[in-house]
Amino acid sequence: MLLSQLPEDLLYYILSYLDYRSLSRLSQVCRSFYRFVNRDAVWKKIAKALLNTGITREGKDIYPLIRLKDRVKFAQNWYSGICRRRIPLRWKTKLLPWLQLDGDTLFLSQAADIKVYHIHKDSGRLQRSPFEVYSGHKGDVCRFVLTDSLLISGGSDGKIVVHSRRSDVPVEFSGHNQEVNCVDAKDGLIISGSRDRTARIWSLTSTAPRDTIPMCDRVWSVAINPTLSSFVTGTACCENFSPLCIWDVERSISLGTLGSDFRRGAGVLDIRFESPFQLFTCGYDTFIRLWDLRLCPRKCAMEWEEPHDSALYCIQTDGNHMIASGSSYYGVVRLWDKRQTECLQFFQLSSDPVSSPVYCLRFNSSHLYAALATAVHSLDFRQNGTQIR
Repeated sequence: MLLSQLPEDLLYYILSYLDYRSLSRLSQVCRSFYRFVNRDAVWKKIAKALLNTGITREGKDIYPLIRLKDRVKFAQNWYSGICRRRIPLRWKTKLLPWLQLDGDTLFLSQAADIKVYHIHKDSGRLQRSPFEVYSGHKGDVCRFVLTDSLLISGGSDGKIVVHSRRSDVPVEFSGHNQEVNCVDAKDGLIISGSRDRTARIWSLTSTAPRDTIPMCDRVWSVAINPTLSSFVTGTACCENFSPLCIWDVERSISLGTLGSDFRRGAGVLDIRFESPFQLFTCGYDTFIRLWDLRLCPRKCAMEWEEPHDSALYCIQTDGNHMIASGSSYYGVVRLWDKRQTECLQFFQLSSDPVSSPVYCLRFNSSHLYAALATAVHSLDFRQNGTQIR
């Protein structure tokens, strides 16, 4: 019996022992093998072990419309740092921009507006001009989040503005008396944190906060647990308290704090839940930390230190092995493999005499976009560094 005549389930099992180079060679044997090896099911085991292939730790596929074979090729470039750098957007005035990715669309805050740019599918470049602009704040937009139907922003005017992505009528929520530093939203629940030392819980049914939680310090970051039962706040750490606190959504009471021995001023600037039990944090103390809520809350499960002692402004994970971080000096973006303690790759994006932090970064399977004070930078990892035919 020929190899190509074996039942498909047995052939899948045999091919699961091959690495990506062997699979690539096998696909060149004949048309029959080419068609079979190009199936996503053949590449899934390999993809799960690599960086940023879109296969999460639970096996969910984030990018089902992109061939897994192509994503495995891109993953080799992420690991090796092979990419093409571009600056698709520039502006003259120094800002504190924030950005979000949604499919082939990039949302970018610039001063009081949030501009929406189309990403060209083939080149990955941004459309020259925004095709939509969201306004409503009297001051700069500090943070914003996207849901399936809404864009929710917090501004230096102390307001939260809720935009429908399908209509032009924004709704203004009032409650904070100083700038809204952070906001998160999931399934109609909105959490905001402010310089006025409060965190506020909102629902879409009222423009007034449902609850106000007094804090001992300025709130820099918030993140809602995927279960919607709790949320975490990160503060400036200027008082003698842990900057990370877990709160019950329904009762608005503290469920405990995370960590100990934070030095004064080690504020938490970004928080990312990766599962209901695990979250990542970063901030002024130069560490990325992984917290497991099932373990002792006083000690993080893992940590990665920024080697040049720079504050970390933002992080994003691929849901599996990769972390990307943005540093406070010279626009440095670092890629980390969670299975290693040392930084995997770094890219210095700012070449100006006065350096800029990476205020925000986002990535998909093939591109990373980073927002600095006067530009958006992109890294394109679809280069021909790895031969997978």
